[in-house]
Amino acid sequence: MFGAAGQMAKTITYAELAKHNKEGDLWMIVDGDVYDLSKFGKLHPGGSVVLREHAGKDATEAFFGMHRLDVLAKYKRLRIGRIEGAKGLSAVDTQLAPGAISHEPFAEPSFLQFKSPYYNESHHKFAKAVRAWVDTELRQVSEQYEKSGKYPTRELYKKIGAAGMFLARVGPGWWMERADEWGIKLPGGIKGKDFDQFHELIAQAEIARLGTPGFVDGIGAGHLIGVPVILNFSPRHIQEKILAPCLRGEKVCVLGITEPFAGSDVAGVKCTAEKSPCGKFYIVNGVKKWITNAMFSDYIVTTVRTGGKGAKGISMLLIENGPGVTCKQITTSYAPSAGTAYIEFKDCKVPVENLLGKENDGFKIVMHNFNHERWVIVVVQLAQIREVVADCFRWARQRKVFGKPLIDQPVIRYKLGRMVAQLESSWSWMEWVSYQMKVLSFEERQRRLGGITALLKAQVTRTVWNIVDDAMQVFGGRGVTQGGMGRRAEAVYRASKVAAIYGGSEEICLDLGVRQAMKLTKNAPKL
Repeated sequence: MFGAAGQMAKTITYAELAKHNKEGDLWMIVDGDVYDLSKFGKLHPGGSVVLREHAGKDATEAFFGMHRLDVLAKYKRLRIGRIEGAKGLSAVDTQLAPGAISHEPFAEPSFLQFKSPYYNESHHKFAKAVRAWVDTELRQVSEQYEKSGKYPTRELYKKIGAAGMFLARVGPGWWMERADEWGIKLPGGIKGKDFDQFHELIAQAEIARLGTPGFVDGIGAGHLIGVPVILNFSPRHIQEKILAPCLRGEKVCVLGITEPFAGSDVAGVKCTAEKSPCGKFYIVNGVKKWITNAMFSDYIVTTVRTGGKGAKGISMLLIENGPGVTCKQITTSYAPSAGTAYIEFKDCKVPVENLLGKENDGFKIVMHNFNHERWVIVVVQLAQIREVVADCFRWARQRKVFGKPLIDQPVIRYKLGRMVAQLESSWSWMEWVSYQMKVLSFEERQRRLGGITALLKAQVTRTVWNIVDDAMQVFGGRGVTQGGMGRRAEAVYRASKVAAIYGGSEEICLDLGVRQAMKLTKNAPKL
């Protein structure tokens, strides 16, 4: 019998196990592995009494009735062998192996379990590499950041950049061809010329699977909606200055649109930019609010009013976070790790060369950027809620009530079935939209997908709310506890309304979708 590292595991007999049955000399079995908890009694959060009850015995059922599998990984050092007759490896060595694919019903996107017309071998190779990297480099630290609320360090940003995980999450484009020049390699050895919308989908989803919404947003939610503006609309001198550092994680560039006075109504922004007497600078005055990642940003891609009222008076500027810029933390309903901020611009001098696009033509840039931002929100939300659904299946099998597992209760199977139906239908629509993003020209995407993507975003945020509501009922008290069995459900529940508001509220997205559909309808048929 071999352990995860390939070393021969000690086989322990039941007779030997039974000898270690008291406090101070306590062994027990969990999932076929024997753990020496002799010195752990005083450290056990539930006290030593619970441990003594199972001393010298098989505690598998009791353990999984109270704990997640990853608790075993945390205390792997206490494992001393494998009980006689145990077959194969324990779940901690299979399910939690970096890059492991789950066999839980509906725990994985369908392309990992069935055939799909959207994915090829390079997508499978990419998915395997990304998952292994996320599991190894981010999973443990993500929970630490989520709990502490601290901002991700610049060292962590650089690690993410070096792994190609910022590049992979800005999507396909001309910049992929320059990645080698910038010293950035994509995971799995994927070449930039082969990278498409589904590779990005995988990268976004695999990070979202961490189930730590504050941390997930902290490692790029604002950065990855700021950088695309630079990629698509900035003059060459700006691209040459900041693109490579931003994609390597050396610099952070966020998007500053929303104001206390203007949220979904982007045309109503009041932050002003007036030319200096010398004509070399814009003098920016105003405020922005709810700007993700701004607390640790280097640059802010900012909407400003350079003309008259309405959409035709808006421009976009790249503003360096320095003199004239003040960022203050905003406490939101989920973890502070996202670095969400209130920004004040006070007589901030910005070189006129930092204009993105044309003056008074910035509204078009905002609308273009919204399409990708909303699509990312969709992917992240669906990937997070898929993990919650998988947790519900696991919990329903492990938890016993009235003498039998929860899964044996018809009402629980009804809830699980309802969750899956909503999840998979929304996931299929998301993949269809992703395919259109891949094959349509830039002009066609702008003309035809904006409204559909808005509708999809509204559908998904509502779906997530419905699913997590059922999940909380399945988990009961554990669903409202930060940590433990229902940790992911609680975290997603707390953050779910954030996604329903930012990037365009559900109401705005639904209205936009219908208006754009009507605009594209020619020779409208009569009833």
